[in-house]
Amino acid sequence: MDEARARHVLAAARVLPERAGPARLLALGENAVFACDDLVVKVGRDAELLDRARRELAVATWLAEADVPAVRAASGEVRLVEGHPVTVWHRLPDPVRPAGPRDLAALLRAVHRLPLPAAASFALPPRELLGGVERWLRLAGDAIDPGDAAYLRERRDGFTAAAAALTPQLPPGPIHGDALPRNVHVGPEGPVLVDLETFAADFREHDLVVMALSRDRYGLPPEAYDSFTSAYGWDVREWEGCDVLRGARETASCAWVAQHAPANPKARAEFERRVASLRDGDESVRWYPF
Repeated sequence: MDEARARHVLAAARVLPERAGPARLLALGENAVFACDDLVVKVGRDAELLDRARRELAVATWLAEADVPAVRAASGEVRLVEGHPVTVWHRLPDPVRPAGPRDLAALLRAVHRLPLPAAASFALPPRELLGGVERWLRLAGDAIDPGDAAYLRERRDGFTAAAAALTPQLPPGPIHGDALPRNVHVGPEGPVLVDLETFAADFREHDLVVMALSRDRYGLPPEAYDSFTSAYGWDVREWEGCDVLRGARETASCAWVAQHAPANPKARAEFERRVASLRDGDESVRWYPF
């Protein structure tokens, strides 16, 4: 899905007021995210994301009831428009500063204190970190080397088995699933969580290993990582299962970039950098956010 297709779906959905101003594209990944006046509209890449969009709306309602600072839905309905799930959200005020590791840690502590949603409300799934690998590789098609795709499938299978044998140190429960400062918005009233679609019920360590990988692969300064662990109260690298979840996330992150390779040469180059570093076992190779 490119921007033109996403804008076509946005217009067909008719979710914006008739006199709304122009829609501005904020992001284009699994979803195309548009801002317009006081609303944000998310257009999912394909119908496979429909259930996830429905769950994201349920999570937003649940977090509001629990007084956890998070983005709020403007409508409880998901519209499926020409095969694309469309959801509408309240637009957050302009940020007062960039989000930092300590902001994320405080919000994760709030989420990790929550009990699971009541069974009569909705159910959070396990964190299927590697569940999207096949779809992302399929979307990559001929833009990536078939040998690289086969290698990532083999890694996926190995880490899936290894993760299933892990014993957590923290009690399992609700997690964000993609716990990065980029998924925190700091407005006039403080930090709030955004991008709720990966919420799950699983090891809390899933949320913490993300920042460990940011330190090791994406250039997060050690002092910034230390501020995160200090604010949260624990360093996941002390856990013997950390390397397994880290390896699983590296595999997923590599495959996620692949889906953008057909239309974006920079994505293809980043994919090739990542997969080569995994093949070589070189943990010093810097990865770049995409």
